[in-house]
Amino acid sequence: MQLWAAEELKTVRMGDARLNKRLVTVVEALSAQPTASVPQAAGNWPATKATYRFWDSERVTPEAIRAAHRDATVGRLASLSRVLAIQDTSEFDFSHHPGTKGLGPIGVPSRVGLKLHSALAVSLEGVPLGIVHQQVWVRDPEDVGKAKRRRQLAIEEKESQRWLSGLDGTMAAIPQGVAVITVADSEADIFELFAKERRAGAELLIRATHNRVVSEEERYLWAAVRRMVPSGELTVELRRREELPARTAVLTVRHGTVEIHPPRNHKERSRMKPVKLQVVLVEEDNPPLGVEAICWLLVTTLAVGTLEEAVQCVRWYTYRWLVERYHYVLKSGCRLEELQLESAERIERALATYAIVAWRLLWLTYEARRHPEASCEVALEVHEWQALYCTKHKVGTPPSEAPTMRDAVRWIAQLGGFLGRKGDGEPGVKTIWRGLRRLHDIASTWQLAHPGVIPDPRVLVTYG
Repeated sequence: MQLWAAEELKTVRMGDARLNKRLVTVVEALSAQPTASVPQAAGNWPATKATYRFWDSERVTPEAIRAAHRDATVGRLASLSRVLAIQDTSEFDFSHHPGTKGLGPIGVPSRVGLKLHSALAVSLEGVPLGIVHQQVWVRDPEDVGKAKRRRQLAIEEKESQRWLSGLDGTMAAIPQGVAVITVADSEADIFELFAKERRAGAELLIRATHNRVVSEEERYLWAAVRRMVPSGELTVELRRREELPARTAVLTVRHGTVEIHPPRNHKERSRMKPVKLQVVLVEEDNPPLGVEAICWLLVTTLAVGTLEEAVQCVRWYTYRWLVERYHYVLKSGCRLEELQLESAERIERALATYAIVAWRLLWLTYEARRHPEASCEVALEVHEWQALYCTKHKVGTPPSEAPTMRDAVRWIAQLGGFLGRKGDGEPGVKTIWRGLRRLHDIASTWQLAHPGVIPDPRVLVTYG
């Protein structure tokens, strides 16, 4: 999987060709063994030292790293007519590294770390295409416990500005010819976001949390939506979740148009105008005994005139799970919080590097699900899939044709503990990242035993 990094980062510009090359080398090593520590992934002390020196260098800017990945992401989505940009926030806890300088409070004052806000581009088929905008910041310790004062600040001075900045960054990155739908959870239910000027083709799809005042007979949002005549039903299959078994849920669908008013306590309320939005409510009327009913209220700038368009909004909102999985891969797969670096600035450089690795892992997982019959050569080098095939089938000679993405990814996941039993579904990112680490060792041994095998240039084909 090594050649992909050079293609992914071909536009990186850090003012020094050696730093550009080092970034590719580091990403190659980390992506081959994503769960490994830096010394394990690097393979030897000189390479380990070079990686840490790379993250120490002030000439290495996180934005330069992110810009190169963003360029590659835009290339992947340029042929699409519409794309989702899913926003979410996460935090990284480095409380167990008290010597790290420049961190701020997260969650509770006793914990310190960094905050991260990502906008992940996703195809309408649910394949993660890459990060189009990312923000990292450190909370000011002086702001802890001062919620009342924060409420009196302008939006530009609040952390909630991140949703507006994410929208600006998304619109700036994605070409004008590609329509973009920003998807976010209830934290993004911010009047300023709905009222913000957007370019043509830029839409919003947000889960509502506030019971806003509306220009309807029923003065408040939830009551107004529940008075709407149901437009139909939606049946969904829910996966098993912790102590809850898998089940089928039947949801009543309502949709319509509302006009929301500015918040009554907003300091700029007199200058604000109401905003007209579409709403989609899906609600489970008869959940199983003891199980919380499903209830989602979505507000959107998209046209929603039919049941099919309402259901489409619900389906697109379910893809929000992907950005949560992306942050999960950064934390648990790439083990970012285990890095022992001396400052927040060095952590941010490492984070920008691992951000590419985490996307690649997530892409591999969902590309295999959405395009299962594609050749695995869009993801694996020749010696990698040959070693994988021969290990799986216990043979000494691989076939002349590469396996499909679905087969290759399932075999990788089986190396990581995926059982592949009937009813198990497709493997998740966790077993895939474990399997990739084993594949790295197997493929390295295979290449030593088969020195005539060289990387196939077809690996550089654009994917996604």
